[in-house]
Amino acid sequence: MKVLIIKNIPIEGPGTIEDFLKNNQIEYVIRDFSKGELVRSSAEFTHLIVMGGPMAVYEMDRYSYLKDEAKLIEDFIKKEKAVLGICLGAQMLAHVLGARVYAGDTKEIGWYEVDLTEEGLKDSAIKELEIGNTKKAEVFQWHGDTFVLPDGAVRVASSEAYSNQAFRYGKSYALQFHIEVTPEIINEWFKDDKNREQMVSHTKKIFDEYLKRAMGFYSKFFS
Repeated sequence: MKVLIIKNIPIEGPGTIEDFLKNNQIEYVIRDFSKGELVRSSAEFTHLIVMGGPMAVYEMDRYSYLKDEAKLIEDFIKKEKAVLGICLGAQMLAHVLGARVYAGDTKEIGWYEVDLTEEGLKDSAIKELEIGNTKKAEVFQWHGDTFVLPDGAVRVASSEAYSNQAFRYGKSYALQFHIEVTPEIINEWFKDDKNREQMVSHTKKIFDEYLKRAMGFYSKFFS
């Protein structure tokens, strides 16, 4: 097993995903496409992780490396290798699968509950995110864009604000939310925000349980 992790901006790294890979001695490499560290082929990798970023799928002319990223995601999908898209990564996966990505009606920034669908609760990886038997997961969001559910994909999480919070396509998953965050990451992202202390405090309060659920998801995804 060898995992490729794509960053779209230096500040948005793999967080607890990297911790899982290290703890389980799984080989991985991180490439920051925004710095020109492009990878053209899926050949030497079994899994692809695509992280988030403030840019949008419909800004590919401005951020040309997103075009290279889309081609690489397509290569992984065609070869039936697993892809995990986080936030922008989820939108990129939806785009590659032919779905429209567009600006939503509202921005979600902070901790939100999402509803796990019946299909989500049947999915061994998504089921790991459930809080007790509530059919819900508490997740960290930072997005304003959303996407149409791609043909052939299964919706596994939704919310009142956004019906498509997560989907599965074959072995691949698109998560609109940030499963990978840590208190340190939240502190960095909110360093210039008046809500920083509140956000970091809540993250620390729930982090042990959040981490447990995230690790459960990773264990299923990487198996």
